[in-house]
Amino acid sequence: MIFQETKLAGAYVIEPEPIRDNRGFFARVMCRREFENLGLDTSFVQANVTFSPQKGTLRGMHYQIAPHKEVKLVRCTQGAIFDVIIDLRPNSPTYMQWHATELSARNRRMIYIPGEFAHGYQTLGDDTEVFYEVAQYYAPEYERGMRWNDPAFTIPWPPVETLTISPKDLAWPDFVPNPAKNVPRRMKHSEQQPLWTTP
Repeated sequence: MIFQETKLAGAYVIEPEPIRDNRGFFARVMCRREFENLGLDTSFVQANVTFSPQKGTLRGMHYQIAPHKEVKLVRCTQGAIFDVIIDLRPNSPTYMQWHATELSARNRRMIYIPGEFAHGYQTLGDDTEVFYEVAQYYAPEYERGMRWNDPAFTIPWPPVETLTISPKDLAWPDFVPNPAKNVPRRMKHSEQQPLWTTP
C-alpha cells in the first residue's frame, strides 16, 4: 500500500498497489503491520456502509468527543465522493484546517482519519456506496458536528443542482473554536424529519 500523509498530520490517503495478471489483480487494502509502522490505530470495532441513490447527497460534518473519539478508515466502493476532513485538535498546528480528496470505486483510494477530526462527504454521482471502519463504538451522547457550509471553514463543495441533506446536519450550530462551547442541543426523535432536499 502507498501511504501519503496529507497536510493534516496523522491523516493519510492510502492507495492499493495492484499485482496484475491475466485474471485481473490482487491488492492488499489492510495490513496491521504497515499501519502500526506509521503509528496508526487499527483497533477497529465497527464497520458501516452508507448508500445514497442521489448525486449531491451530503453527509456531515460529524465527529465524537472524548472519551469516544473516532478513528476512521473510509473508502468508496461504488460511485464517487468528495470527502472532507477537518482537524479539530486544539493543539495542532493545522487546527481548523481541512483537507479534501476524491474517493471512488475507480481509484480505490482510502483515507485514514485520526480522532478529533470532523468528517463528511458529498456524492458525485447516483447510487453511491461508502464503506468505513471505526475504532470506537457509536456514542450518541458524545456525537457532535458542524454544518457543511459553516463560515469558519468555507469549504468549496462541488456545485450541484440539488443538494440532499438531513435536517440534523442542517441544524448544527456555528462552530466555536473552544471545544467546550461546541455542544449543540441534541434533536429529539419527534423533531427528526425526512431528508430535506434543498434547491
